[in-house]
Amino acid sequence: MEHPIKALIKSADSAISREDFDSLLNFYTDDAVLVIKPGLLATGKEQIRKAFITIAAYFNHSIEVRQGKMELIESGDSALVIMETLLNFRDADGGSNALTRRATYVFRKDAGNRWLCAIDNSYGTDLLDVPPP
Repeated sequence: MEHPIKALIKSADSAISREDFDSLLNFYTDDAVLVIKPGLLATGKEQIRKAFITIAAYFNHSIEVRQGKMELIESGDSALVIMETLLNFRDADGGSNALTRRATYVFRKDAGNRWLCAIDNSYGTDLLDVPPP
C-alpha cells in the first residue's frame, strides 16, 4: 500500500503543474516554509501562494513536476522525505528542458491526523553549496 505522504506529494505536484494554487495550499501547514531558491524563503500560505505564482511565470507556465526515487522516514507525527523531483518545462524560446533536484521535505500530522508539509526544500542539500550572505 502506498504511504499517504507519497499520494499527497503526487497530488501537490499535479496542482503545481495545473497552477491550481488553491488546492496546493491545502498541502501545507499554516506556518510552512518553502525554499524558493537558496537564501530566499516563503513563510506561511500567503507567501507560498505568491511564490508559486512567480515560479509558474519563471518557468513560462509550462512546468510539469513528477517524482523520481523517494525515501520516507517516519517517526510519530513527523516524517522526512528525501526524493528526486523531476521538472520539465519550456524556456522563453519554446525549447524543452529537464531538471532533476534532490529535494527534502518535512511533514507533520495535524490535529485531524492528516499529513501536511511543514518544510518544502526542493534544493535539498544543494543549499550547503551556497556561500553564506
